Amino acid sequence: MKRISPLFLFISLLVIVGLACSVSGGGEATAPPAQEQPAELPQATAVPTEVPPTVAPSPTLVPTEPPNLQFFKEEFDQDPKWKYFLTHGDEDEAEVTFEDGLMVFNLTDTGIYAYYLYEGFEYDDVRLDIRAENRGKNNNNVSLVCRHTDEGWYEFSTEGGGIWYLLAGHIGGNGNVNYDTLVSGGALSLKQGKEVNEYRMICQGNEIRLYINDVEVKTLKENKYSFRKGKVGFNISSLNVYPIILEVDWFEISEP
Repeated sequence: MKRISPLFLFISLLVIVGLACSVSGGGEATAPPAQEQPAELPQATAVPTEVPPTVAPSPTLVPTEPPNLQFFKEEFDQDPKWKYFLTHGDEDEAEVTFEDGLMVFNLTDTGIYAYYLYEGFEYDDVRLDIRAENRGKNNNNVSLVCRHTDEGWYEFSTEGGGIWYLLAGHIGGNGNVNYDTLVSGGALSLKQGKEVNEYRMICQGNEIRLYINDVEVKTLKENKYSFRKGKVGFNISSLNVYPIILEVDWFEISEP
């Protein structure tokens, strides 16, 4: 029989003791300790850059004038700022006011011819109507004017005493305004005294038609002056008495 070496016995003993310790630990392998994760550094929060809203530049306001009308009815709720002038008489004795929807002429001397012209348009063929009330002396003129230029114009003038005229106004060599009577007659349809009357003048081609209170008083073919185109308006005049107080209710420009 072979003899067992003492060194072999010692190694075997060590092996047996190691196995015994492993069994007594429950047979479960001990998990290695968890590695500590490094703390995460807080990320910097991006602050959004606020973009200011785009503001459109304010438009440059260009003042504009109201368009010039061709046909309309002016009722004088305020001064329409037309062209006002005298061809005869003292301006200091002619007062014009706007009140209660009326254009009021107050003429305190004789021989005053006061005109009011619409300059927004020039007309060849046109119809003009005006409504006026006499509040002063009866000897006055209410006139309608068509085709007014520096060359001349046509004027339908009616006296408060009952006579009407168709005139051609023109500037003489001395610079004064002269009037040529083309035709005249009696105004039987005119209401005399402190009354309201309506007057109409139609200028169409070389024909001129005149009316008082819707009654035609004359139609004339005019070839002496043959004014073609110009501004329109009206005239209030004093003759040989005063005061003349006349209220214009409205003035209308329309197609013939």
